Order: sequence, then structure tokens, then C-alpha cells
Amino acid sequence: MKLADKTCSDGGSAPPLKGRRARELLKELGQGWRLNGKGHVERHYTFKDFAQALAFVNKVGAVAEAEGHLPDLYLVWGKCTIEIWSHKIKGLTESDFVLAAKAERTFKPFRAAA
Repeated sequence: MKLADKTCSDGGSAPPLKGRRARELLKELGQGWRLNGKGHVERHYTFKDFAQALAFVNKVGAVAEAEGHLPDLYLVWGKCTIEIWSHKIKGLTESDFVLAAKAERTFKPFRAAA
């Protein structure tokens, strides 16, 4: 099953992922995703204008709210950065990668419009 087809279900109670498993899941996300210096999953997106970036942030926000797993979203003109980790355990769980995959799926229509 693809990550984007799963649900964020650990509720912050799963133990943090070890480095090897996090790298395996990162590969499933595809190009653009990385582990940043804090060990969080992160991706930078670009858009043709502010309105598209804002629309993307709103769509990702709705998905995150439905999943009950909330990322940090940084919005500036034509750009959005998503940073995801499980705050409660101060590390990464599979749900972080699930949410990242769902954000990536949300971006596809924007990519086509650019």
C-alpha cells in the first residue's frame, strides 16, 4: 500500500523511527523531500504566485486536519515549505511520512497548472 493511501494513525504514541527506517520511507516520498538538520521531514514547493501557494497551504491544511496530524507550514510569495515531525515524541513516525505523501499528492494539480 502506498504511503498516501494510509492514514495517520499512531496518535503520537509510536516510538520514534530509527535512521534506517526513516531513510527507507524518505525514498518512498520521492524527489524534493529531505530530512532537515533537526531530523524533520521537509520539502520546499514553488508556485507561480501567492494565490496558488495559499491555495496549496489551505488544501494541505484540510488534509492534515482530517488526519489529525499537523505539519508546520511556511508560506511566502510563491513558496511553501512543509516541515513534519511528531511533536509529542520529538521524532519521526510513519504518520509523518504518510502526511508528507498526502501533501505530495495534493501538489500534483498545482504542478500541472504551473
